[in-house]
Amino acid sequence: MILIGQYDSSFVRRVGIALRLYGLPFEHRPWSVFGEGDKVQAVNPLMRVPTLVLDDGDVVADSSSILDHLDGLVPPEKRLLPQAEPARRQALKVMAFATGLADKGVGLFYELHLHETPSAFFVERCRLQISTVLAALEAERAARPGTYWFGGITHADIAVACAWRHVGEAHPGLIDPVAYPALAAHCAGMEALPVFQDISQPFIAPA
Repeated sequence: MILIGQYDSSFVRRVGIALRLYGLPFEHRPWSVFGEGDKVQAVNPLMRVPTLVLDDGDVVADSSSILDHLDGLVPPEKRLLPQAEPARRQALKVMAFATGLADKGVGLFYELHLHETPSAFFVERCRLQISTVLAALEAERAARPGTYWFGGITHADIAVACAWRHVGEAHPGLIDPVAYPALAAHCAGMEALPVFQDISQPFIAPA
């Protein structure tokens, strides 16, 4: 398999980490949708990352679809998503909040840096959404003591940590770790894992 996209994207990074944790071999092509958009679009007409090219040449786009596909390649007991309810539903909620956080971070960055005159309304709306989802995730994490959110490492743990780092690096000073102690501790613990250190890239602003 071939994973396309740079690891400074939380969406690409969480797929790379899942592939590594599953022990699934893959080739990484760190193409940028800005600097190498033609290469990405030749594989994915949406010109978006992550894109996963399967061994048979088929393409899976969107991180959620990719992770769903990868989960199907391993036995249920090894999947990085709880299989029993209500933990499965709860993990999916955390994942949705985390990916929404990352998406708002991307939207805010584009608005501030790619538009000549950013919309004050849109900027404030994104910041509000980021702060409210962080508060919700903080409450969720604080209510669950332990190294991981649901006992063992899951896609939820990975998604939150990847989004936290991405938004924090793209918007220095926007996230105050002191305001979110449970999240800060969780993400620091995840970043200390060897797989997080291997599948990693500092944020690179689009050029």
